[in-house]
Amino acid sequence: MTPAAPFRFIFLIGDLLYLFGIYGSSVRGFRKSKIAATRSRPLDIALDMVVFVAWQLLPWVSIFSPWLNFADYRLPVWMGWAGVTLFALSLLLLWKAYRDLGVNWSPKDDIVAGQRLITSGIYAYIRHPIYAGLWLWAFAQPLMLHNWLAGVLLLPTFLILYVVRVPREEKILLEEFGEAYRQYCQHTGRLMPHLSNVRRGKQT
Repeated sequence: MTPAAPFRFIFLIGDLLYLFGIYGSSVRGFRKSKIAATRSRPLDIALDMVVFVAWQLLPWVSIFSPWLNFADYRLPVWMGWAGVTLFALSLLLLWKAYRDLGVNWSPKDDIVAGQRLITSGIYAYIRHPIYAGLWLWAFAQPLMLHNWLAGVLLLPTFLILYVVRVPREEKILLEEFGEAYRQYCQHTGRLMPHLSNVRRGKQT
């Protein structure tokens, strides 16, 4: 058994929980919704595919086959447990983000019929908690899998997706919700809450 084996097992359990529980339930809810407008581009599909390979495909290949063993590295055990902690926080944040978004979620840059601007729950503090959760995941994965391709590669690929997609998503939401979204942006951060907003939440 390699030092990374227990962390890889935990990763598998968490990944399955995300795919079939947290994310899966949102996909099932989305299938019942109607699309009012779609803004997806070929670039979005290409980025999704690249990130999927680094995020899902390569980890499973590295765990269940020896093909990527040449890219393995070793880390202290405590760093593996640090990765588990980040991974758990990631799953918790993703669960909360999808739950608070409800039927307003879509897997692409689509506007769902009857979509509302969600400003409650976790969205009262940060505008993109799903991306925040995925960033935690991206930092946890190399600490748990101990592999340059199955772990570290996710960081640069997800960074590219984030830089390309988030500003565009915010532009779409600004076009859809106008001044309400502009004001919402003023007191929320993209990935971390504004300190003043945290203080206000404690007072209410």
